[in-house]
Amino acid sequence: MRKGAEMKVPKEIRTYCPKCNKHTIHTVSLYKDGRRRTLAKGERAHERERKGYGGQKYPILKRKAKTTKKQSLKLQCKNCGYTFQKEGMRLKKLTIE
Repeated sequence: MRKGAEMKVPKEIRTYCPKCNKHTIHTVSLYKDGRRRTLAKGERAHERERKGYGGQKYPILKRKAKTTKKQSLKLQCKNCGYTFQKEGMRLKKLTIE
């Protein structure tokens, strides 16, 4: 498959579950990162740096280098409910059918 192509993934996949220690049916969903915590140490430090004169701590990238984003699959076992992620891959479009 060429880089950045479209990929279709079924809603359910039979694959290995490390908790059950056997192949079981898993439901497939797309990984989505959660909301940023504003009270996290790094986030507070960044805000402190940006406060007042001087502005941004590091240069904001104006020109986008990548044309695709890495997308990870989230697999959840139907037997035990254990969730794990498949390694991210570069795709232009990912559809779960």
